[in-house]
Amino acid sequence: MSVSAATGDSPEIESRAQLVEWFESGCKPKRDWAIGTEHEKFAFTREDLRPIPYEGERGVKALLTALAERFDWDPILENGNVIALSKDKCSVSLEPGGQIELSGAPLKNIHQTCGEVHQHLHEIREVCSGLDIDMLGVGHQPKWARDDIPWMPKGRYDIMRNYMPKVGSLGLDMMLRTSTIQVNLDFDSEADMAHKFRTSLALQPVATALFAASPFVDGKPSGYLSARSRVWTDTDPDRCGMLPFVFEDSFGFERYTDYMLDVPMYFVYRDGKYIDASGKSFRDFMAGKLDVLPGERPTMNDWSDHMTTAFPEVRLKKFLEMRGADGGPWRRICALPAFWVGLLYDSASLDAAWNLVKNLSTEEREALRNDVPKLGMQTPFKNGTMQDLAKEVLAISKQGLKNRAKLDSYGDDESHFIESLEDVAQSGRTLADEFLDLYETRWEGSVDPVFREYAY
Repeated sequence: MSVSAATGDSPEIESRAQLVEWFESGCKPKRDWAIGTEHEKFAFTREDLRPIPYEGERGVKALLTALAERFDWDPILENGNVIALSKDKCSVSLEPGGQIELSGAPLKNIHQTCGEVHQHLHEIREVCSGLDIDMLGVGHQPKWARDDIPWMPKGRYDIMRNYMPKVGSLGLDMMLRTSTIQVNLDFDSEADMAHKFRTSLALQPVATALFAASPFVDGKPSGYLSARSRVWTDTDPDRCGMLPFVFEDSFGFERYTDYMLDVPMYFVYRDGKYIDASGKSFRDFMAGKLDVLPGERPTMNDWSDHMTTAFPEVRLKKFLEMRGADGGPWRRICALPAFWVGLLYDSASLDAAWNLVKNLSTEEREALRNDVPKLGMQTPFKNGTMQDLAKEVLAISKQGLKNRAKLDSYGDDESHFIESLEDVAQSGRTLADEFLDLYETRWEGSVDPVFREYAY
């Protein structure tokens, strides 16, 4: 197997089988399963609520530099700019509009996840207090227009910025004005992966409804409870959505490999630079026919990079990534991994969750996906609503967490982490509904109070 000089020791791809094996290599025995949590938030200046730029005394660069110096993070540079930090299998990184993301370490239980979240927020608060900056966790920037958001200096974002308007009307909003919480979970075999993928993909609208926290766009109600989820429906149909093929009996690593081979490329990374390959074919790249790199074939690093350019509601890498939830207040960050761990990491709960949705048609799954951003808990489902489904799903998740019996130092299991979601399901009222009520009453038609009352 040859090795590309352009990408160090990454082997050159010689066959489709290598791509399938890349996914297969993610299989882990249950004892090694971990939980990786990612959460984004909007940084803004306290006096005028504006998103912070990259440069300047109170910019993103100053924020990352202060985090690195005070809390021993290692800076990651691109063209001399600090664009991320790393430490102990964690990273702090930048989304295109300056959203600050923690990509957490792979941890064994939700107690550890919540400890990690608290430590991160402690560090953020310590640094932000000296810069007069705050952070807001919601799904969509509530106040500022797209043109008010500063772009971060990352090469891949320049390529995406130019490509997005060619394939959808809201791709730039996705990049600049949305924020999410995600969780990454493991599987032990191809069959286990497929079972978890189908179940979590069908139930992703439940998470979207439970976490809906983005009713405002451009300073006023948008007509959606999750404007973030709405944005994803008009970003890029080639790389987003509900992936009907996942529900076919033959689905496995090979089928997902073929899907990714057909997802148009964004870029190739060579010698510290991003080469624009937007809209081009990875299959052509494998045949040495990529016109921006004539005669060159991809490496496994290129394949790994390509995995990050697809954005379905559940994404497969060497783990499964749950992508349906809005960003939210810090107390809800731990609820998302707890919700999915309870459903997917206990076999009885996984089977019970699948039984709730296994008979849904492609059209019914699409209807849920499309209706939930607007209707939330009141989305029709069978003879009831999403609220009814959410109650059932949360009961299954809670039992799964209890079955895991991962106890903290006080003897409590992980099930209490989903209590905030149980409140939503019982009341039928999402955080977005609460925001809208406040907007009409105490906030007197202004979204500004959300920045102050819900800041970290």
